[in-house]
Amino acid sequence: MEKRQRFTAVFKREAVGLLKHSGSAVATIARELGVPRNRPYKWAADAEKHGTEAFRGGGRRPDDELAKLRREVERLKEENEILKKGAAYFAKQLP
Repeated sequence: MEKRQRFTAVFKREAVGLLKHSGSAVATIARELGVPRNRPYKWAADAEKHGTEAFRGGGRRPDDELAKLRREVERLKEENEILKKGAAYFAKQLP
């Protein structure tokens, strides 16, 4: 199985620029760049739709909310440990 190809934002922007300004056929551009024939179309559509926000990065980015929830989980775990230790201490004090 082939490893998935990853392309930088600069590469994608340059490919879209070639598509718009070169006048060459998309198949020719794709072959020169070493990408599937439909990929420049997708990149051009993304650039058209999102403008300067297109190609911000690859993969999944952690949400602020997700990071916040993870911090809260860690805090609650610490509080739970403190309560367990307190309960054990007071259990020893009972006659």
